[in-house]
Amino acid sequence: MTSLEETALVWLRDDLRLDDNPALNAAAALGLPLTVVYVLDEESAGIRPLGGATRWWLHHSLQTLSSALEARGSRLLLRRGPAGQVIKEVAAQAGAAHLFWNRRYGQPERTIDAALKAWAAESGLEASSFQANLLFEPWTVKTGSGGPYKVFTPFWRACLAGQEVRDPLERPAVIPGPPQPGRLQAGDDLDSWGLLPSSPDWSGGLAATWTPGVEGAQHRLDDFLDGPAGEYGTGRNLPGVEGTSRLSPHLRFGEVSPFRVWHAIRRRYPQNVPADVGIFRSELGWREFCWQLLYNNPELATRNYRPEFDRFAWEQPGRSELEAWQQGRTGYPLVDAGMRQLWQTGWMHNRVRMAAASFLVKNLLTDWRVGEEWFWDTLVDADAASNPANWQWVAGSGADASPYYRIFNPVTQSKKFDAAGRYLREFVPELADLDNTSIHEPWKTGVQDYPEPLVELPESRERALAAYQQLKDS
Repeated sequence: MTSLEETALVWLRDDLRLDDNPALNAAAALGLPLTVVYVLDEESAGIRPLGGATRWWLHHSLQTLSSALEARGSRLLLRRGPAGQVIKEVAAQAGAAHLFWNRRYGQPERTIDAALKAWAAESGLEASSFQANLLFEPWTVKTGSGGPYKVFTPFWRACLAGQEVRDPLERPAVIPGPPQPGRLQAGDDLDSWGLLPSSPDWSGGLAATWTPGVEGAQHRLDDFLDGPAGEYGTGRNLPGVEGTSRLSPHLRFGEVSPFRVWHAIRRRYPQNVPADVGIFRSELGWREFCWQLLYNNPELATRNYRPEFDRFAWEQPGRSELEAWQQGRTGYPLVDAGMRQLWQTGWMHNRVRMAAASFLVKNLLTDWRVGEEWFWDTLVDADAASNPANWQWVAGSGADASPYYRIFNPVTQSKKFDAAGRYLREFVPELADLDNTSIHEPWKTGVQDYPEPLVELPESRERALAAYQQLKDS
């Protein structure tokens, strides 16, 4: 192969952006014909297939990315299959001498990437990987004894003390076009992947709520910094107001990098970051902490982080009980509002996520993995690290977890954080005519068309505490 025949290949994964994309920048800088490929991998060992909501998001994110590349004289090649095999095939067809990607941190993904690097070295290809989607890579943050952190606060303190957050990279000025026609086999048609729901199409609420892609991410970031960021410490707890960033699905798919978010805050507050904005930055830190947990505990979605919880006496939920929770028909307005918001929009306010998860795990004594799987299927921001880590946090089985005996009371929570019932009325409209006191406990009013409570809170709380005591005694 002569230098004139050489091409480059960049493999995009959870980094669906042209801005601040180190792998793309490095590939474009070579000036060689460039193949940009995305692989839908649902076959490699250990790879967790996407849920329904994230499949919907992926379809639209790839659409916008493809259009952005075409506008710059490039194109996005789509292929489906085991990623290790597919990348080798594409590299051979393209005559690639250089292979680039941004690093992933789950064990199955790392195994694929390591095998590809070994193959590249044996085949005379240059394979390079980059840090793009975490501010602090898991192996760079260690305790004094050299192990991973198990508690968030010292972890985040170590992150901030140990490393500077690099500046984001600008989009390449020129993205070289693909190799000459005929060299590469045609890619898949995005519609052929069947990522969008049909029979029925339940995605209307998602489409009305979200704009997947880089532009949608930038609008979310700008709107957040212009508004809710300044009162985030209070607003993040109030589901009835726009008090959060809603950046989570954009970060999950890499439509905006955490570096871009971090430095957008720094530019907005060049002298001192206000306390409320600092709380938001610590939420970025919690995302980093979750990825460190997954990196060091690859089975985080299926095994208790704290092995003593392997002996916990979970109960098998009845089908009607589980469906009542999934459909928002538990009789507790805050839980029901959250579960309906999730189904309608693919997202749930974080304060309500905690209450809804606590209700399933503690009031219904249902294994946290049941809830984690439901959220994995229905959340547009379902993240391989944050989703299981947060469920284990609620269950008490995780790192730096909420103690098991901390049981969220959904009535107390709604009275405190949605006192006027604004959130409840939006998502449980059959309660809209109740006054601001009655709406939190509708069973006391004899309201029609709304279920009676699925369980009694005091009794179910005592049952949960008894199960936890049994675990401690054993």
